[in-house]
Amino acid sequence: MNWTLAQKIADAVLYEGYLLYPYRPSAIKNRQRFNFGVVYPRSYSERQSGFDPWMMHTECLVQTAADAVVQVKVRCLQLSLRTVAESAPRNDLLMPSSDDYRLVNRLVVGERVFLPCQEAIEREILLPPFELSGNAQPFAQEFSFPASQTREELRGKGGNVVGVVIRDLQVTNGAVDLSITPLGGDLRRVAVTIRNTTGLESSTDNREAVLMHSMLSTHSILCVEGGCFVSLLEPSQDLAAVAAECKNISTWPVLVGEQGHKDVMLSSPIILYDYPQIAPESPGDLFDGTEIDEILSLRIMTMTDEEKREVREADPRGEALLERTESLPPEQLMKLHGVLRSLRPSEQKAS
Repeated sequence: MNWTLAQKIADAVLYEGYLLYPYRPSAIKNRQRFNFGVVYPRSYSERQSGFDPWMMHTECLVQTAADAVVQVKVRCLQLSLRTVAESAPRNDLLMPSSDDYRLVNRLVVGERVFLPCQEAIEREILLPPFELSGNAQPFAQEFSFPASQTREELRGKGGNVVGVVIRDLQVTNGAVDLSITPLGGDLRRVAVTIRNTTGLESSTDNREAVLMHSMLSTHSILCVEGGCFVSLLEPSQDLAAVAAECKNISTWPVLVGEQGHKDVMLSSPIILYDYPQIAPESPGDLFDGTEIDEILSLRIMTMTDEEKREVREADPRGEALLERTESLPPEQLMKLHGVLRSLRPSEQKAS
């Protein structure tokens, strides 16, 4: 099955809101990121009366042959907390887990600057191929993203260790449920439910702490062999009623890939249309759902040196975005100004 048809759009969804212009941690809107596709731990969600969802549910229609199969891939980000520590005397400790370091808000090592921040790791759950025959039984696959801690030693000019970057991951547990419902003839309803089953103590209600156990920018990609998906946005007249009955919670399934192909569907936490595309003129992701490449690129170029330094220090993806934008050649920047995709004759009024 060809996942690459959906990969580019899915990657844009995955990093939607990861960083927002002006891409600096000090900016207010970057202090509360990851507002799309968050699947919270169930225990926390229930304490919030379900306001913050602990599940994501997709239903879509597929017309199939007898031997058709569907495969589902769930993708999300897992949050990693990056802290920075410098070498400290043993009588001046702020880290109970270390005898040699103390936490700091900023550490300069040579020409590099290290800041504490939130990072994200891509996660993926691939379900096995699932038969779409009428007697197929529901399937559930559990998953776990384990807790871990890694340390990166920072060395000065003489080779001595002057600090350490610590990255902490907290455990996230969940499950993906898949079921098929025959609707008569060759029509089937496919249902995918993503659940966050991580157990949290009742005292854990701080959003930043809860996000460490959540699935961020969650979405799913569905591929079918031996069949075709039905557009839920523009179903044929005979399927409009049954399409309207599909129940989708915290997600929005659309057809993706080449125009007219119906073997890949993206269930996105962001409302899209069928066959969304990334403009070929776009030089790269700007992480912002309201992005207009030309405007954001020009704004990035007008940032002060101090603002740009903060972007570079805070996040490697922000640093790459900044370097790419600053190195745009004039001809590439001009392409962002606007492109006329197609023309059609205007209707002529009768004389």
